[in-house]
Amino acid sequence: MSAVADEAGVTRVTLYRHFASMDELFTACMTHWRALHPPPDVERWRAIPGFERRLRTALDELYGWYARNGNDLYPIYRDAAHTPESNRLARRQANERQADAILADSALTGASGKRLRAAIGHAVRFWTWHSLAMEQGLSTREAAALVADFILAARRSAGG
Repeated sequence: MSAVADEAGVTRVTLYRHFASMDELFTACMTHWRALHPPPDVERWRAIPGFERRLRTALDELYGWYARNGNDLYPIYRDAAHTPESNRLARRQANERQADAILADSALTGASGKRLRAAIGHAVRFWTWHSLAMEQGLSTREAAALVADFILAARRSAGG
């Protein structure tokens, strides 16, 4: 908090008047950033008929958002272990909501359902996009298409 106060040109007391903890400050900053850079609307994905169409639309939108905001997101994800637990929990919950929206009407259960959910959970993560687009040099669209194909193959092998 001292470093933040110094950077802002205020005293720590002033900073603490507005934010009782680093967790509150971080949450306020992330809320402001997300208001300026809203992520894709996962509820809209739920309304898309057909698993494959919903999956491809979701990945295109999500990976496009990662591409537009990757420079801001990279240090947050890189330093995630040093962010408040509430931030790490919020990111996990966002990924779970994304996966739930993609799976909207899928009825796979048991081991097959678990594997499909794991594949989708992996697909929606920032690091999956980063690996394919930034490290492997695929375009955002190529990365989304490859991951969609991967998930569709997993779904076929699960009998879905």
